[in-house]
Amino acid sequence: MTRFPLTLTGAAITLLLGSAAALATAMPEEAVSDETVAAQRSALADATEGLGFGPQSPRDIDALEGSNDRSFAAAPAATEMNLCNIHFHESAEHRGGEFTTYRGNGNGKGSGTGFVYSGELSEAELAGLDERLGAGEYGDLVPGDTIEVHYVYTSAQVMPGPTLGACLSESVMNPQLRVEAQVFVLVNDENAADFIELTRVEQVDGLQQAVNIPSDTGAPVQYTGSTTGPGHNETGSPLKVSWSVRPQVSKVNIHTVGAWLEDNVFDEDHAHGVRNLVMNPALLSRMAN
Repeated sequence: MTRFPLTLTGAAITLLLGSAAALATAMPEEAVSDETVAAQRSALADATEGLGFGPQSPRDIDALEGSNDRSFAAAPAATEMNLCNIHFHESAEHRGGEFTTYRGNGNGKGSGTGFVYSGELSEAELAGLDERLGAGEYGDLVPGDTIEVHYVYTSAQVMPGPTLGACLSESVMNPQLRVEAQVFVLVNDENAADFIELTRVEQVDGLQQAVNIPSDTGAPVQYTGSTTGPGHNETGSPLKVSWSVRPQVSKVNIHTVGAWLEDNVFDEDHAHGVRNLVMNPALLSRMAN
């Protein structure tokens, strides 16, 4: 920690600290090398080899290959389960469809990596903001950013709440899990989709449901995998998840995302980090044509 001379005035210290903070914000962490990412993938292979781990996530949803033969029954349709959590990652964790542009290796810990919208946006949609939105461990949210939203469902009888712990209950500690995934691109456009509406939860036929998940972004790619997040870059996830990943991107008004982050039942106030794309066939399920 920097030590300032005692002769500095309070105003001078404030100025120096403010300048340092601004400099840190303006200078993102240096991206790790390809060799570092390769070493992480190698560590993941070593940590899971011969231990019976099931297929992992995220993956390239356009690729069918996979040789992991640990089978488990697919979770029921989301309409037959309870919505237990909603959160999102900055950049898409999955690759495919309209999100195939690689952002970069990032810091090796989930920041500055993943995949982003491969299309083009207008200057108006990319217009800068006068405020910081979603500031957190993985940076701010700005127009043009891509996010992957995870609508998590469980077979347990629960109410929506913070973290994946909301998907468990004392009576069912090993529920079936399903994630409905939708990739969005943030735009500075008040006519774009409203994130608060997109995450609205209502009770339908006795079950908690996210009632406004987009239905016009392509047939979801379904596969068996796991939970995600950068904490599993070098370790396998033991949780089994049935995935439905929509291949097309939808535009969302960034201001409504900021409003949601300020007030939601899931206690979400920033984006989550991104796990390295899983490429090892031994850790991927085989997808049907």
